[in-house]
Amino acid sequence: MKIDKFETSIEPFRIKSIENINPSSRFEREKKLKEVKYNLFSLRSKDVIIDLLTDSGTGAMSSDQWSEIMRGDESYAGSPSFERFKSAVKGLMPFKHIIPTHQGRAAEAILLSLIGGKGKIFLANTHFDTTRGNIEATGATAIDLGSPPAGGADSFHPFKGNIDTDALGKFLTERANDVAAIILTITNNAGGGQPVSLANIRSTAKIAQKYNKLFIIDGCRFAENAYFIKNRENGQFLRPIKEIVRNCFSVADGMTMSAKKDAFGNIGGWLALNDDSLAERARVKLIQTEGFPTYGGLAGRDLDAIAQGLSEIVDENYLQHRIQLNEYIVERLVEIGIPVVRPAGGHAVFIDAKKWLPNVPPLRYPAHTIACKLYEVGGIRSCEIGSVMFGKQIDGGERPAEMELVRLAFPRRTYTRSHIDYLIEVLASLEDEIRDLKGFKIVKQTNQMRHFTCEFEKIE
Repeated sequence: MKIDKFETSIEPFRIKSIENINPSSRFEREKKLKEVKYNLFSLRSKDVIIDLLTDSGTGAMSSDQWSEIMRGDESYAGSPSFERFKSAVKGLMPFKHIIPTHQGRAAEAILLSLIGGKGKIFLANTHFDTTRGNIEATGATAIDLGSPPAGGADSFHPFKGNIDTDALGKFLTERANDVAAIILTITNNAGGGQPVSLANIRSTAKIAQKYNKLFIIDGCRFAENAYFIKNRENGQFLRPIKEIVRNCFSVADGMTMSAKKDAFGNIGGWLALNDDSLAERARVKLIQTEGFPTYGGLAGRDLDAIAQGLSEIVDENYLQHRIQLNEYIVERLVEIGIPVVRPAGGHAVFIDAKKWLPNVPPLRYPAHTIACKLYEVGGIRSCEIGSVMFGKQIDGGERPAEMELVRLAFPRRTYTRSHIDYLIEVLASLEDEIRDLKGFKIVKQTNQMRHFTCEFEKIE
């Protein structure tokens, strides 16, 4: 947020409570990495100085949200907290049925268990890890149809997160009977945190309707996506964020949501649907796995915190600050010569490890190699989005992922500009550190979603 003529962008909030950061030495961090077999997910948070592993559930809640927590009603059934939650969701996403879950992947698991199965295909701009995992767990296949970025990862295109509607139409013309649903993730996390245009959402809805296919939006970063639509898409600039959000969801048949992102929740999510029969089946599954339909695995206080968070996330001052922070980091890294995905995304900055570390081949995991070095040098934890996360195939083989990215995901309302400048300084220092790195090999892994628990050895 800029004030009047001044160039300095300040946080549009004040800090009322703090959490201490534990300093550590490089020697200590090298030891910790070895102890956890070089899997950054296995590090203890107290051993991390700046934690950019994920923006999911890691943000700071407002004083109003903490007040709402005290208002929470913990009745097993019929809680007024659920009614406030449902009203807040419907105020932004006009779906008929709102089904709370303990987080987004639970909403995915319920929906996909009902519509998935062997021989079924799900099409998306880019499936993220838990979505793909839940699809494959049913025996179905997940296929990505993202629009190829003109000019590469560092070229400017306002909506690199779009689905390729030409490819979508062609696929449905040839194999419509095999397709269970179309899933559009906004913003496109695995595709570099890039937004999806309102025009692309509407075009996807028309294609889905033409072939009578279920159209689902994974909406966990819906507000950031709406901000990009407002500022990058023709004819949208004068429209309120809330109105754009409603436009995005009004053409869909349903949505899955992690409230741990664009609802300022530390936990929670929901499944929203228009189809009465599908919603009834989902509620039965919910009772089996999550809880009664008016709490869905959440405490009443969490439902109230999410309801309040939904009113705060559409604040344009906050969204402007969040996006400008990412733009600032991208500009600085480009000046230094570090290759990044451009333009800046909403929730994260993505480093192009394939370009920055060309001597390490994809199946020696260049993005993971950089992420480990970033922690070792500066105590900063990040996340690999590359061949560790997406290279494993369910048939036991392995092939490189399309991109090798280091994701720096920023918790909402948590870190200040000085933390960001420290991050940039550490990244700048890596130039000499990474030249002779050889990468890693995986020595232990699971068949699906291996990146959460696999173990590595450094290639010397």
